Amino acid sequence: MAVIAAFVLNAGLNFVLGIAIARMLGPADFGRFALATAGAVVLNTLLFEWLRLSATRFYSARVREAEPWIRRGLDRAYACIALALFAAAAVCAGLGIVVNPTPEGRLVMTAGTMVAGIGIGLFDYHAALARARFIGVAYLRLVVWKNALAFVLMAGTAWLFPQPVWVLIAGGVSQFLAVLPMRKVLGDRDLGHASLLPPGQVRQTLRLFAVYGLPLIAANAVYQIMPFLNRAVIAGTAGFAEAGYFALAADLGSRAFSTLGAALDLLLFQIAVQAEEHHGREAAETQVSRNLAIVVALLLPCAAGYWAVTPALQALIVPVEFRGPFAGYTDLLIPGLLCLSIMNFALNPVFQIRRRTSPVVAAALLGLAVNGIGLVLLPRMIGPEGVAVAQTLGLATAVVVLGLRALTGSARLRLPGRDLALTAGACLIMVLAVLPFRGLEPALALPTCVAAGVLVYGALVWFLDIAGLRSIARERFPKRMPATAR
Repeated sequence: MAVIAAFVLNAGLNFVLGIAIARMLGPADFGRFALATAGAVVLNTLLFEWLRLSATRFYSARVREAEPWIRRGLDRAYACIALALFAAAAVCAGLGIVVNPTPEGRLVMTAGTMVAGIGIGLFDYHAALARARFIGVAYLRLVVWKNALAFVLMAGTAWLFPQPVWVLIAGGVSQFLAVLPMRKVLGDRDLGHASLLPPGQVRQTLRLFAVYGLPLIAANAVYQIMPFLNRAVIAGTAGFAEAGYFALAADLGSRAFSTLGAALDLLLFQIAVQAEEHHGREAAETQVSRNLAIVVALLLPCAAGYWAVTPALQALIVPVEFRGPFAGYTDLLIPGLLCLSIMNFALNPVFQIRRRTSPVVAAALLGLAVNGIGLVLLPRMIGPEGVAVAQTLGLATAVVVLGLRALTGSARLRLPGRDLALTAGACLIMVLAVLPFRGLEPALALPTCVAAGVLVYGALVWFLDIAGLRSIARERFPKRMPATAR
């Protein structure tokens, strides 16, 4: 429950923080900030993501005691990469001050992007350590620290120094500071035998991490390069203000989907890893199939619901300067964001469990190719909105390709067809139920649509036991029976 609370808190505060920064910076500077933030995410993916993935796959409470070189290798790799990136940021900042000493200078912005990338990587790594050891309370405290510091430092910086580079640096510093109070809880220094490592074991461990993580890093990098490239194309062809409109819609939508998906992945993937550790590969594959049904059963109605409440959200919380383009871009981006979440949290785990992650890269590259073709053709036909359509088409292509690889061949995954069909039918009924309320006054439409959607879809899930969610709820919250009945 602590983990669920952490993700709910993280989603809410990130949503509010994004709106606040957009309001204080304005469309053009928010466009610059969003482009640099996307660059920081790409840097984090390329340099640090393999450590996060390896921590969730190979580190656990048992491994912490029995194989201390796993953690030693993770820590050493992170420290070396972070120091090298910080040195590069210092060089860029120094050159930027000499060449173009303004906050908008490219070298200065690059330095800020690097600092933000270091902070993101540090936080994600420690969050993965807490996740791997199932320390829910520590994870909640980590998220609370991060969000509190980010809100104070980033919003405060945007208010006092409304320049994208300072907000970027504040974001990186906030994530670094959030880790400091948790170092003792998540550290391994209390293990007395940690220094007695077999010769060369750390190097061999790093080689294992690289073989496992590099294909996933390549795929994740492609998916992060895609929005970075798309924002750069909009900024170059239609200006930074238009890039800001696109970025706000993309950021709020992706945070909504990724927060829920990551919360599910946090619980479900570790259960699959435990199933493999205790019962073998077949048990892990069975669990992954169940996880797929659960992820789709929760993400699909959220996508439909987000579309239903977009007009109300725009009128109630989106800054005036962003209204109009926000809803237009959101409607075009939602299908692609859903596809990306299904890939990350439902299909990728299939190949992670099998330790055969090259199909993930192939699907990502095909998606990037389709996105690139769309960037060439669609903006000329329909304007900047063509970039959003190109992104959605690229992500849809990738999910189709990866799904075919997972569900065909001799090692195909057993598809939970009944649950997926029921999920689609229940979502259609939910959309039909909330559609009449979509045109109400925003203050009334938002709660009415949410309440009606939850009531209709929740009732169908309960009566039909879609994805086994009713059974899971009963196991987690058993009915209290009278003593005589026992």
